[in-house]
Amino acid sequence: MGNVSLKSIATKGIFWSAVDKFAVQLGQFAVGVILARILMPEDFGLMGILVIFMALSQTFVESGLGTGLIQRQNRSEIDFSTLFVFNLGVSSFFYFLLFFSAPYISSFFGNPQLTDLIRILGINLFINAFAIVQRTKLSITINFKTIAKSNVIGMITGGLCGIIAAINGYGVWSLVIQMLTGSFCSSASLWFLSKWSPSVAFSKKAFKSLFGYGSKLLVASLYAQILNNVHNICLGKLYPTATLGYYTKAKSFADISAGTIVSVLQQSTFPILTSVQHDKERLISIFSKMIRMSAFFIIPIMTLISLLGKPIVILLLTEKWVSLIPLLQWMVFARIFFPMSVLNMNLLNAIGRSDLYLKVDLSKLPLTLLTMIITIPLGVKAMIIGHVVGSAIAFVINAYLPGKFYGYGPIQQLKDMLPFFIASIGMSFLVITITYLIDNLILQLILGIVLGGLCYIFICWSLKSNELKEIRELFKSNFHNN
Repeated sequence: MGNVSLKSIATKGIFWSAVDKFAVQLGQFAVGVILARILMPEDFGLMGILVIFMALSQTFVESGLGTGLIQRQNRSEIDFSTLFVFNLGVSSFFYFLLFFSAPYISSFFGNPQLTDLIRILGINLFINAFAIVQRTKLSITINFKTIAKSNVIGMITGGLCGIIAAINGYGVWSLVIQMLTGSFCSSASLWFLSKWSPSVAFSKKAFKSLFGYGSKLLVASLYAQILNNVHNICLGKLYPTATLGYYTKAKSFADISAGTIVSVLQQSTFPILTSVQHDKERLISIFSKMIRMSAFFIIPIMTLISLLGKPIVILLLTEKWVSLIPLLQWMVFARIFFPMSVLNMNLLNAIGRSDLYLKVDLSKLPLTLLTMIITIPLGVKAMIIGHVVGSAIAFVINAYLPGKFYGYGPIQQLKDMLPFFIASIGMSFLVITITYLIDNLILQLILGIVLGGLCYIFICWSLKSNELKEIRELFKSNFHNN
């Protein structure tokens, strides 16, 4: 694949992946704001418990096999059929496991309502399993435009159904309805748009080959999901359900930006990095640009959310969510290195070293356990501050091997990010001044975003940041070609 060809495909892939993720996240954010104004924090706390078991089960269903197919250079139809059959079999197993364990889960958390909620929401495992192969095939060809269409369809239909249910007094069931209808419509549209017809063929040879790569990712994903959700488990068990609701809402707000950028990076950069895995110079050139572009967006966005936490929460969610403000202000900084950490781990997968991916992930376990042991007894705010410290250290660990293999480690990456930290600090002085001098929350939010954003861009321009030029070219080329 030539330089021009790869750049063109990569540009389109990243553009449509970004359109997909930002459109879906903004749509879900708007729906989430409406639902938060109707529902209570306790409803989101219950959903936070449900998500624990859905996420763990979904990790087993995917098992890293789809990623293995993307990483592989030569693929056959029997590989895709094997993946399809495996997904359906594992999703069936885990649905029945959830169905029969639901009463015990509800007993553990002391909430009988969880039994029916788990049994109904578990259907989502089947729905998602039916579309994994379609997403994999489209990702291989970097056809994120089609994926974007299906995700937007699912977001809109799911959001509308959830809002209608909430208005009619369905409470936490509104969130379940939103997830189920959204997943169904997204999966159905993928079947229609991808034009791929599955078979029931299953090859043991193909499965062993894929699982040899995917098994390491499965263990790493399970480990990550357990660590991501262990705080939900502890909060759901030890604190009132509303406390978990505040925590999950703070996390979802932070993930609007960090999570969206991570989703774009994971979806679009993996096949791109894989395609140049044997060309060290091109690989590290593309990788370093991705690190800088991620930092260009994530650092100022997270800083703005923290500084404008009060008007964001009160204006969007109303006064009943005021306890969320300090949690949100800390949570965004716990996500500030998240995209860059994901990129470093993605690089290991792209070069076929899922074994190292697993080892790096497991090496962070003592750090995670230590922060949990110290902070969980101190309350939810202390837990989030522990996230901040842990995420910064985790970034250094994640960036170690790219430094060892390619000479682009944590020190070099932080040097590339430095201009964006400087620009964000300059922006912070202006936004703090605005919030100090102006009492009106609406004006604080509008002026903080507009003037703060312009200040950040001006400082980046003064520092001669190439990212501004690349963003302009990205939009120009895509709007010209589409």
